[in-house]
Amino acid sequence: MNSWAQREVGRSKMAMPQNNLHQVYLDSANTYKQSDIEKSIDYITNSIAVLGKRADKKSLAESLVALGEVYRYHNQYDLAITNYEDALEAYKSTRTTLLLAEAYILNKQFSEAEKELQPLLKIEGLKPSQKVSLNENLGDAYRGLGLVEKAVAFYEEGLVVARKNQITPKLADLNSKIADTYAQDDKLVEAGAYYNSSLQLTEGLEPKRAVQEKEKVADFYNQKSQYGAEIELRKKSLNELKTLPKGRTTKREARGDFDSITSQRINYKIANAYIAQDKYDEAIPYLKESIEEAGSENDLVVQKDATRKLSEVFVYKGDYPKAFESYRNYVSLVDTLYVRKEQEISRAARFNREISSKQNRISGLEQERELSQSKYDLALTEQELIQENNKRQKWIIYSLIFGMILLGLAAFFFYRSNQQQKLANNLLALKSLRSQMNPHFIFNALNSVNNYIAKSDERSANRFLSEFSTLMRSVLENSEEDFIPLAKELDLLELYVKLEHSRFPAKFDYELNVDKSIDVSTFEIPPMLLQPYIENAIWHGLRYKEEKGFLKIDVKPKGTTSIEITITDDGIGRKKSAELKTQNQKKQKSKGMGNIKKRIAILNDMYKNKVDVTISDLTVDGSGTKVLFVLHKD
Repeated sequence: MNSWAQREVGRSKMAMPQNNLHQVYLDSANTYKQSDIEKSIDYITNSIAVLGKRADKKSLAESLVALGEVYRYHNQYDLAITNYEDALEAYKSTRTTLLLAEAYILNKQFSEAEKELQPLLKIEGLKPSQKVSLNENLGDAYRGLGLVEKAVAFYEEGLVVARKNQITPKLADLNSKIADTYAQDDKLVEAGAYYNSSLQLTEGLEPKRAVQEKEKVADFYNQKSQYGAEIELRKKSLNELKTLPKGRTTKREARGDFDSITSQRINYKIANAYIAQDKYDEAIPYLKESIEEAGSENDLVVQKDATRKLSEVFVYKGDYPKAFESYRNYVSLVDTLYVRKEQEISRAARFNREISSKQNRISGLEQERELSQSKYDLALTEQELIQENNKRQKWIIYSLIFGMILLGLAAFFFYRSNQQQKLANNLLALKSLRSQMNPHFIFNALNSVNNYIAKSDERSANRFLSEFSTLMRSVLENSEEDFIPLAKELDLLELYVKLEHSRFPAKFDYELNVDKSIDVSTFEIPPMLLQPYIENAIWHGLRYKEEKGFLKIDVKPKGTTSIEITITDDGIGRKKSAELKTQNQKKQKSKGMGNIKKRIAILNDMYKNKVDVTISDLTVDGSGTKVLFVLHKD
């Protein structure tokens, strides 16, 4: 929070009642919604905190709706849905229901949107704008479900209400959506008619909306191979776009992806239309303009595509030196784009962690408020009992007995609440620990793919990337589970070791043995529990060994209700490995093993000592490492 905002909020706290201060925080959150999501969420958190432990449900719902809108603006639709649902649980309103339905549609959960919207059709007295939104959202839901006739019917009903109440912007939007629906159903004649109507209607609206509609219609002309009409319309868009002042995109424009409509993209599409007609000389200036503008706007994706297309055009014209030069520029742009994508992935991961932390804080405030409400109700009951005892002294013994019963019930419910809170905390901690897969392997795997690409070994790169994506998909699918079948875990383990072995084939061989007498279908194991220990064996034991090492994984029975999983390596051993590590590496290992220990402790607490782990040296001289897991049945 900047110093100005701190001063203003500080003055507000001293001068304003609680409800007014709550609104100040919401206004501040809305101010930073587009530019700083973290600051916006902090203001919303403060708006909930200032309401106190017995928050007014309507005010609480306003804060949750504001939080949902922040997440929706930044395309975090799952979090938006969660907060809209919590807002409806606190205080039901038509506006919140419409917002929830829109979030479902954006998240492609069309059936859920339809279920939320259908009851609103029975409500009388809706505002005209709400009626239009209701019909528009139902049209969107049915279009997503592939029910074209129903979608068009609701869009038409929305048009009737919009015309009657002179809601002009919606006339263009609904005509455009009807055209989209017909185009989706390959009814191109009907789609063309509605697109013409939407074009005429947008001429009276804001210029950015008009450009947006022109580009949509131009895409339709491209679909029909009407390249002349497409080029003419895109040139108009290009001229209009150049006259628009550059500035912050409005909420309405952001929802319509207006930021994706840029002069470099339009130039690129015009060039493609000329190429489709074999008019290469006309296409070249537009491709060059697209490349230049994309370079100045740092739009690597368009710059890359336009450069590749320019190389192809020179090939068609037989100008091979220019084609080669353009292709070399294209390869350089691909490399630059690859590096940027890696950076974006890293930033996205950090962003998601920070947002998750802030959302957890808000959830904690809500839980604290609910607990406080229960305590307040209990205290109120006790107060009423005391007053009743003062009035009726002759019933004092019965009142005391009744009070003792109430206290006993209160203690019981308090104990049960603590147990449920402990379970919830365990589940939350377990979910957090499950999600902290070591990024070291992910980044090194991506580097391996990059090395294969650099060596032009496309087959190895494709194979490695396919197996890596299979592993990551399985890890994500299992991330919500406390336990998975042992057979599935062994398959994932073997795939992981195979990937590491393909990266270090000269460093170690491996072997995975499962005793045939074990019925693996009867055992379950926490997902990705063994992987960190195997990763340590490879990275800190076998990788530093001068000669080729060996990694062995054995699964054997232990009695009738337990099995032993042994991971052994003949690497340099834990002592030598510790001596080789930097201070930073020691911290990372300590954190990783600490997470595993915490995870096992939580699971054993929840499931009564289901997993035991011991680590020891393989030989007397300290070389090699042995990790022994004992897994028990329920």
